[in-house]
Amino acid sequence: MKRVLIVISTYKSQSDELAKDISAFLAKRGYSSDVFPYDDKKQVFDLKDSYSFAVSLGGDGTVLFTARFCAPRSIPVFPVNLGQFGFIANISPEDWQSEIEKFLSGIYDSHNRMLLDASVIRNGENMCRFEALNDVVVSGSGIAKLVNTEIHYNSVSFGVYKSDGVIISTPTGSTAYSAASGGPILDPNLSAFVLTPISAFSLSNRPVVLPASGELRVKVLPYRQKNIVLSVDGQELVKLQEGDEVVVSESKNMVTLIGCTPVAFYNALRSKLGWAGSFTVDRGCKDA
Repeated sequence: MKRVLIVISTYKSQSDELAKDISAFLAKRGYSSDVFPYDDKKQVFDLKDSYSFAVSLGGDGTVLFTARFCAPRSIPVFPVNLGQFGFIANISPEDWQSEIEKFLSGIYDSHNRMLLDASVIRNGENMCRFEALNDVVVSGSGIAKLVNTEIHYNSVSFGVYKSDGVIISTPTGSTAYSAASGGPILDPNLSAFVLTPISAFSLSNRPVVLPASGELRVKVLPYRQKNIVLSVDGQELVKLQEGDEVVVSESKNMVTLIGCTPVAFYNALRSKLGWAGSFTVDRGCKDA
């Protein structure tokens, strides 16, 4: 029997009932379902590797969690928005049935999104590795957050950043923490990174857009701040030490988001980021 993974946010009261409805709907069409509760804490999937597709029931955080599991297994993700914002999860709970019907019939919209591959190198040894759909962040924690980091892109030195941290985001993540820190918004079709300093001590440290074909290296330099962490999609945390390097490149994996298209992306910018305005022409223009 074909299988479907349903990841539900435990913080959304309607997710349990909706998961039951979706499971019953899919069972009539020859699919069995595995339901996995996600509670925004560090969790490990104890599930099968083979699913026809996955359904994410929650907000964008639930999509990020689901995407990191599904991307290396080439499992498409169907993101249903039960959150308040839902920039990535853009399918409304009222539309799930019609959208799944389209998917099962082979008539549906989808979009592949790039992921980041991030490793922590300590004394020449690879300590850990992650993938991220939104971003990876090297930052200080606590009250005094200022950290020193040395940035390289391939063999080019960007110098030393004295800041509260640095964000490396994908085009998908460019609308999240990076945008809140002054970074630009990228079209999801682009293959690029955004390097965004957080509250940089120097005004010359500005956000930079870089080709994802290269490699970014963020080295933690000695400074008064000792509580430095790597955050992956805001969900995985690793404590860093002086001398550690965070190496970021484009992952070989991508995640397929069902119902997400470039058009839907720009519609979300208008509706969820409050973009507004109109184009007018002054036909009575005269010389001053």
